[in-house]
Amino acid sequence: MNQLDTIKPKTERKSHRSVLTFLVFLALSTAAWFLVKLSENYATQAAFRIQFTEVPAEKWVSSDEQQLKMSLNIDGFHTLRYKTLRELNRFVTIPLNEVPYRHENGNVYSISSQDVAEKVAERLGISPSDITMNDPKVLFTMDELKSKVVPVVFCSDIKMQRQFGLYGIPTIDPASMTIYGPEEVIDTVRAVRTLMVSKTNVSEDFSESVGLDMLGGKIQSNVKEVRVTVEVEKYTEMDIEVPVKVADNPKLRFFPETVSVKCLVAIKDYASVVADDFNVTVDKQQLKALQPLLDVSLTSWPKTVQVLSIQPDKVEYLIVQ
Repeated sequence: MNQLDTIKPKTERKSHRSVLTFLVFLALSTAAWFLVKLSENYATQAAFRIQFTEVPAEKWVSSDEQQLKMSLNIDGFHTLRYKTLRELNRFVTIPLNEVPYRHENGNVYSISSQDVAEKVAERLGISPSDITMNDPKVLFTMDELKSKVVPVVFCSDIKMQRQFGLYGIPTIDPASMTIYGPEEVIDTVRAVRTLMVSKTNVSEDFSESVGLDMLGGKIQSNVKEVRVTVEVEKYTEMDIEVPVKVADNPKLRFFPETVSVKCLVAIKDYASVVADDFNVTVDKQQLKALQPLLDVSLTSWPKTVQVLSIQPDKVEYLIVQ
């Protein structure tokens, strides 16, 4: 190996180090220049769409979606943040239960542009003073919706522990509510259903707030949820002899004179349930037709009692002169 061959690799390594050092300094210089530029303020024209939320239940925003133009006096970092926002995401929400609005005339309302500027500032992480709105206020229209008072229906799938059952009818608070919506929708609504409540192995009372099915937003209301209270008791079977009666025809005598009503009774009510709590009668149409056997039916009983059967379900009769 001659001396020239030894010098050549050393020269190449030195050249590579020089190039690498140059590139590192170039990158650092570029980064420093970029940071300096980003820290400077720029005037940027921007546009944000407005979406109104928390609209009063009895109204709906009937005006088309608006796009507001504004000037942003912000540094390069925030300018870059705005520029990288997709067009679809350039919007702010205006909750009308927080942002004050003013009635102009007819169905026209307005909000201050400053309120919009504050929402944009929150979105971009800047100060509202960095934003200059093109217009002093934003106009929009709200129209009245048709209203209707309807009952609330509790929807449930409740499976009880053995020997336990519902005690009475679940209470709903409020039991009815005012709903608002387009006339063609409101006219078809007879009741508002709660969201489904599913429970298993239930053996005690419970009370909870339940959401409402607002038909996918087709209707709305100031009532957002109801409180449902369900009473649960342990039940036992009971057989009680109840006389067959026809109130307006005392001359009838039935055979047998009583029927056995088998029912489930809450243990706490067992001692207080008596025959007078029930009313058993016969089919009057069959009686008019002088049929020899009449169907028996139970016309009233305590709400907390669950009737299982009536035996016999037919009786003979005699008209006493």
